[in-house]
Amino acid sequence: MAQISLTFPDGNSRDYPAGVTAAEVAQSISPSLAKKAISADVNGNHWDLSWPIQHDSQIAIHSTKDEAPSLELMRHAFAHVMARAVQEIWPDVKVTIGPVTENGWFYDFDRSEPFTPEDLGAIEKKMKEIIAKSEPIRNEVWDRAQARAYYQERGETFKIELLDRIPEDAPIRMYWHGEWQDLCRGPHLQHLGQLPADAFKLMGVSGAYWFGDVSRPQLQRISGVGFRNRDELKAHLTMLEEAAKRDHRKLGREMDLYHLQEEAPGMVFWHPNGWTVYRALEDYMRRRQNAAGYREIRTPQVVDRVLWERSGHWEAYRENMFIVEVDEEGAKEKRTNALKPMNCPCHVQVYNQGLKSYRDLPLRLAEFGSCHRYESSGSMHGLMRVRGFVQDDAHIFCTEDQLEQECADFIGLLASVYHDLGFEKFDIKLSTRPETRVGSDEIWDKAETALEKAIQKAGAEYTVDPGEGAFYGPKLDFKLTDAIGREWQCGTFQADFNLPDRLDAEFVNEKGDKARPVMLHRAILGSFERFLGILIENHAGRLPLWLAPRQVVVASIVSDADDYVHEVVAALRRAGIRAEADTRNEKINYKVREHSVGKVPVILAIGGREVEERTVSLRRLGENRSEVLPLDDVLTRLRDEATPPDLRRAG
Repeated sequence: MAQISLTFPDGNSRDYPAGVTAAEVAQSISPSLAKKAISADVNGNHWDLSWPIQHDSQIAIHSTKDEAPSLELMRHAFAHVMARAVQEIWPDVKVTIGPVTENGWFYDFDRSEPFTPEDLGAIEKKMKEIIAKSEPIRNEVWDRAQARAYYQERGETFKIELLDRIPEDAPIRMYWHGEWQDLCRGPHLQHLGQLPADAFKLMGVSGAYWFGDVSRPQLQRISGVGFRNRDELKAHLTMLEEAAKRDHRKLGREMDLYHLQEEAPGMVFWHPNGWTVYRALEDYMRRRQNAAGYREIRTPQVVDRVLWERSGHWEAYRENMFIVEVDEEGAKEKRTNALKPMNCPCHVQVYNQGLKSYRDLPLRLAEFGSCHRYESSGSMHGLMRVRGFVQDDAHIFCTEDQLEQECADFIGLLASVYHDLGFEKFDIKLSTRPETRVGSDEIWDKAETALEKAIQKAGAEYTVDPGEGAFYGPKLDFKLTDAIGREWQCGTFQADFNLPDRLDAEFVNEKGDKARPVMLHRAILGSFERFLGILIENHAGRLPLWLAPRQVVVASIVSDADDYVHEVVAALRRAGIRAEADTRNEKINYKVREHSVGKVPVILAIGGREVEERTVSLRRLGENRSEVLPLDDVLTRLRDEATPPDLRRAG
């Protein structure tokens, strides 16, 4: 029998008969490993323990201690067990597909009656009964005709369509546990006993079209979350509860920040409170960019398709653009324009006005650019995903030699901004050259090296994502972590050798020759709308005083204090603080509760004693105690807190 050589992570190799399975390899190492094993890594591929290995390979055996493969397999198994539970309770239900998701899985079912919350409880109970059987998970490779006949006999039309979508050269794998079967590419656990019965929860039911096509059957999607143990599940559910409390849509209503409506899908109606926050953030970003040497510009929102064709966006991005057709006077046909989905081509037009010298570089052009992109109605989500948004967009035109320093300066600026806004942690991902790209290898080498050196100069940690750069250049993506551990992709820094060439951007170099600048695309916040959603959730609506839309409410305890209330409000406003009076004939506890729901950071209560002593009773959001202070002391303290961090440093 032919022999193959398998090499283990420690570098040692062993010979085995061709066709040996990863389970047999684990058994040959130790019975305890064979018992704990869940899958293997074979030449970088996730491998079922029962699949044969035919050639010399690199191999590693996975156990439940290996987080990534464990979660993938467990969530995959949870999906199969859930589908089995549904069909055991309702045998007439047809199953379709059930992929793993970020924290769990979903499975789509064809059932005439809608699932109810009570049904989910019954399904969970049945799942635990199935898991308790600890049945082995087995698989076979069938030929296509045999599998088709199997599903035709059982009336599983959805499985037949899935079968037809499998490439001709791919194996048809049929998986079982007990008598229940599913078409699946695998891999899977060895047996259901490796599945933690106390580490999953079904989360809800929603509608879904077969393959996302509205012309196809509408199905019912049951989703769940699953983890390696009960503690991980509990931590996730706690995080979801906290996230629900922080939901920017809920807080947006309570704080009266904005609303959305059907007549303008994906477009935000900012209320006075919300626009106050927006403007405070925009003013802060404008000051930070001005101080960093950026020059602010403004470019049109509606641009002729000719420019989009020259830039390449028309071909690559047409389906996401809003088209505007205009009957030009005297023209034989309509002129086709588009609302800009990004600002880059327009910034090159500004750069191209007038001859540039190497002495003019780097040239940093910034714009709070209003953009529009078509998003499907099902994908829009509050402020997080909209059709109309504003970017803190900027483009740096520089020489290749200036790229590294510009990148390092940007990382420093981004880190400072994130810190000011309450985000202490962010990660950097360096995406390198893809297979299909423009520019020479020499230019790519230089650009990738420059970005890497810039990250190192900034003293930041980073990971490399090989082959995931844009076709026009390498890029950095910045993911910040919020107060409850969620990651958000916001900042970006991209080196572009393509667009300056397509749009004829030039400068005169030291030798007097014309050359192409490198164009650096960069954003810190990304979309203002999305970032404000993230900011609201990170602070649970309790924005720092300088950003809060309603900074101080001065509330009367007795009506005799009304005149002093208005005097205090006037003094606060003169100090540059957003203050308002509440002299309604309501009890002070009622006023405090109401303004706390609205996330007002500071409430100053004034009664007869405060009037007499020229003091105020200061109470902060989330605190039960009050502090009685002289009015002048409060004015000084709140004036400092209400000053944006960049101005505080400058002062």
